[in-house]
Amino acid sequence: MKLVNIGFGNLVNAARLIAIVSPDSAPIKRMIQDSKERGTLIDATHGRRTRAVLITDSDHVILTYLQAETVAGRLDDDSEDAEESMPDELN
Repeated sequence: MKLVNIGFGNLVNAARLIAIVSPDSAPIKRMIQDSKERGTLIDATHGRRTRAVLITDSDHVILTYLQAETVAGRLDDDSEDAEESMPDELN
């Protein structure tokens, strides 16, 4: 299981992520509000401005203060590290 740091020591299972999106559009704002009402919203911003919204396969919506590009970069870094640690015959 790969975990991705989304700030302040909070980690998310990378295999469960479906999308990383910007919080600025109206449909995403509605998704955040609906998730809050259903009780599936996870706010990991620690009071800071939301800069990226993570959507999981279990319909949880996670808010983070990190930019979407930063989270995506951390996902890529983790996958490269995993490939480097594999034996050559499996790569």
